[in-house]
Amino acid sequence: MQPDLERAISAVEAALAAAKKRGASAAECALAHSRGLSVSTRLEEIETVEFNQDGTLGITVYRGQSKGSASTSDLSSEAVLIAVEKADAIARWTEADACSGLADKELMASGYADPELFYAANQSPDYAAEQALACEKVMLAADPRIINSDGAHYSSHCGFRVYGNSHGFTGHYMSSRQSLSCMPIAKEGDKMERDYAYTMARNPALLNTPEAVALEAAAATVSRLGARSIPTCSAPVIFHSDLAHGIFGQFAGAISGGNLYRKSTFLLDHLGKEIFPDWLSIHENPLVPGGLATSPFDHEGVATKERDIVTAGVLDTYLLTSYAARKLGMQTTGHAGGIHNWYVQAQAPQLDADLAALCKRMGTGLLVTELMGQGINLVTGDYSRGAAGFWVENGEIQFPVTEVTIAGNLRDMFKNMVAMAADVDPRHGVQCGSVLLADMKIAGS
Repeated sequence: MQPDLERAISAVEAALAAAKKRGASAAECALAHSRGLSVSTRLEEIETVEFNQDGTLGITVYRGQSKGSASTSDLSSEAVLIAVEKADAIARWTEADACSGLADKELMASGYADPELFYAANQSPDYAAEQALACEKVMLAADPRIINSDGAHYSSHCGFRVYGNSHGFTGHYMSSRQSLSCMPIAKEGDKMERDYAYTMARNPALLNTPEAVALEAAAATVSRLGARSIPTCSAPVIFHSDLAHGIFGQFAGAISGGNLYRKSTFLLDHLGKEIFPDWLSIHENPLVPGGLATSPFDHEGVATKERDIVTAGVLDTYLLTSYAARKLGMQTTGHAGGIHNWYVQAQAPQLDADLAALCKRMGTGLLVTELMGQGINLVTGDYSRGAAGFWVENGEIQFPVTEVTIAGNLRDMFKNMVAMAADVDPRHGVQCGSVLLADMKIAGS
């Protein structure tokens, strides 16, 4: 991997030098590279073995505030020079945009520590197959009602990112990620259900064992047997921690610069206003060593830093690239490329010890463990998705639920959060526990 990284850095620097030589007023270049393998099994037989390796260099050339971009997967000197030539030719004919250009030089990252995102891993097909087969074997034997499998899947990937620009900045970091998952199919009477479980980590030593993943998947699948719909109603809803991060992901989209300057978000002009209850805060830390969304600099080379996104329910900041910031008359927040390690925090007494305690607090309502479809409109905030989970009465799960739709508006959903559990799911860039909402419309039978 190291020789590949050194070659990539050289290619980025060569592209920037070529752009300068052609008279460009500014230029930026990024190269992302990944390699790894994936192995899938089904019914304890190897189904697929896939190797992949890809890397693309993208160059953007500026002539004043006109820009042109081109890319190449060929890192030879000749191919890189051709890409620069094409980008420059486009820049010569593109209409100027007053907000285009590099991020400000003084915002570039410098002296950053190793983010500790790369861990060496066994990437042999034999090892990957062994992990997937071991997982599926335990899964199929876990319960007599498990009669089939949608397979097990093991993957291991590593790579790096290099970014440089004509401010003199060149930064890079390596990363890795491993995962193991399986999906059993269970049958009771003439009804079949399926669910899944997975483990994911940058460091392979932190993965759950194949046996643990298999037993979790089997238990989740069997628990869904006998699922039925419920009458249409309005009721409290708990989003399981494995899904709750998605709600805050929609929030991130609603406060992103691109949607703001296009006026295509329901949270337009909400900076400094209360979005969530006062017991909820969101903190971002891009520099957590080994974090799933850790990055010392964003896709424009801007240094990332810790910041409060929400404090006591109030929106502290938008999420801006340099282009969006100029459009809005503000400064970039280092979010070109996305968010970085969000921690959703709840204050007592709205923080419950676990999911069971949150169900007790809810009393009667729907615990959602699966969502389907993409019925979300960020312009209006309207939210409508297919769902499955469990009906809860008197704080106890009564029966599994399927074939329902939950609906509401994100503005109301944010404000009507009642409490959160401490069952944080660490497998996401947004880390939060299960969330209880006071009321949602549930369309059923």
